[in-house]
Amino acid sequence: MKFTGQLALVTGASRGIGAATALALAAEGAHVVITARSADGLEKIEEQIHNAGGSATIAPLDLTDGDSIGRLATAIAGRWEGLDILVLNAAMLGTLAPVPAIDGKEFNSVLTLNLIAQQALIAGFDPMLRKSDNARLVGMTSSVGRKPRAFWGAYGASKAAFESLLTSYGEEMRNLGKIRTAIVDPGRTRTKMRASAYPGEDPASVKLPSVVADRLVEILASDFETGEHFQVS
Repeated sequence: MKFTGQLALVTGASRGIGAATALALAAEGAHVVITARSADGLEKIEEQIHNAGGSATIAPLDLTDGDSIGRLATAIAGRWEGLDILVLNAAMLGTLAPVPAIDGKEFNSVLTLNLIAQQALIAGFDPMLRKSDNARLVGMTSSVGRKPRAFWGAYGASKAAFESLLTSYGEEMRNLGKIRTAIVDPGRTRTKMRASAYPGEDPASVKLPSVVADRLVEILASDFETGEHFQVS
């Protein structure tokens, strides 16, 4: 198996791409820590992992809730030495609206989860990533982060900033350690977020989250260069 003896952390892992990624990593031998707000959803994924012969630990929490990320990092560091794989998948879409009509309170929530919480995760787990001999950090993005689209200003801005943040961290680590970073755009995928953005779309017309998860496993097992951007077709 590709990740036997390795520790992985996947955010937003109670459903969709996060859940599929956790299942795929566990199937390749990693012990997967899965986190999301929904304890019920995490328990279902944990059960699937265990039933398939894998191992996982659930950590229900709201990434935007104060010191929750710091507490998670402390708890994981108290049990394991290093972190080999970190998949930053958790995000929120918000309401699609013209830029002048963006609700300030909701925009703040989008930025808090999609950007500020991501920086807190990188900061919180940086010490554990440095202790791994081959640490990999992958962030999930969207095409609107690189190619602005009408009505997607809030979400697109959060993803553009996130890409810059993660790429900067990768450059900082390039000559300081063994941490590699990459950005992955999953493309059109059958998720709850996709259904919210395109309510009239036939779900069967887009790929399953497992397709993205399988590609993620390939990327994480490869010798990708820091700063690479991958598109899943």
